Amino acid sequence: MNVSSANVTVVLQYRDSVTKAVIKNVIVLVLGITINFINASLVHTFSKHQIFYMNPRYILFIHLVVNDMIQVTLTVSLFVISYTIYRINVSVCSVFTLLALFTTENTPLNLACMAVECYIAVCIPLRYVQICTIKRTLMLIALTWTTTMLSVMSDLFITLATQPLDFFHSRVFCLRKNVFPSPLIPKKRDITYSVFLVIVWGTILYTYFRILFAAKTASKDAKKARNTILLHGFQLLLCMASYATPQLKDALQQWFPMNYTDSLFACYIIVQILPRSISPIIYGLRDNTFRKYLKRICCVKSA
Repeated sequence: MNVSSANVTVVLQYRDSVTKAVIKNVIVLVLGITINFINASLVHTFSKHQIFYMNPRYILFIHLVVNDMIQVTLTVSLFVISYTIYRINVSVCSVFTLLALFTTENTPLNLACMAVECYIAVCIPLRYVQICTIKRTLMLIALTWTTTMLSVMSDLFITLATQPLDFFHSRVFCLRKNVFPSPLIPKKRDITYSVFLVIVWGTILYTYFRILFAAKTASKDAKKARNTILLHGFQLLLCMASYATPQLKDALQQWFPMNYTDSLFACYIIVQILPRSISPIIYGLRDNTFRKYLKRICCVKSA
């Protein structure tokens, strides 16, 4: 959940050659555009059919997809900026960084909510309609954003309290640690992330094992829900890789000083791009209902 890993910006002494820089930026742009195009198709399919936006499961899913689209757009933009403009105004970088943090921290919370929805659908099916209502789903999404905002906005408030106003008019290499330099922020971040980890992983594991027990009844829906939770766990594991990114970057710099930028590029693809490509697979391809309506739209477009 560290935006510095999302930027994969590199200090000047480790800059790539022009050819390598162009290749990396083209790869990132192609991947970003592809993921956003697929996700945009999912959003379009969702908006065209009432069966989706009246279902809490698909509302949570589409919230994750939109969140991923914003995240991909921001991280790709920051990646390109790091190779072109290099230094930008602190105020502008702060906005980019805060938005990237909002969407990054939203992902595990949303995955936990989706895991709970699967658990209720499989283990408490008779109460599903009463528990999982549209209103409660929207309130849950609002709660995730509120929680994220309380966590992230403190970075800005601490910086406003500790830095002179002139700092926000200066130009920096756009990294989280550069626009929010207070030593209090990493300590606060570690505590917040630890709490998030305990809550989210506890939710994922509890729902998985409860569904796993239900799957022994040979219920097709239960087994599919169990596999979905597993995919959520894998996606969450990839998102969590950013926790160790600062330590990993330091290690890579020591182990591969001549290939440091290549190592950071690989980290960026694995930590930021790959997790955003899993959401379309979980519901866009695995879900029979969504796949059916998505095919209809694709067929209409091709016709």
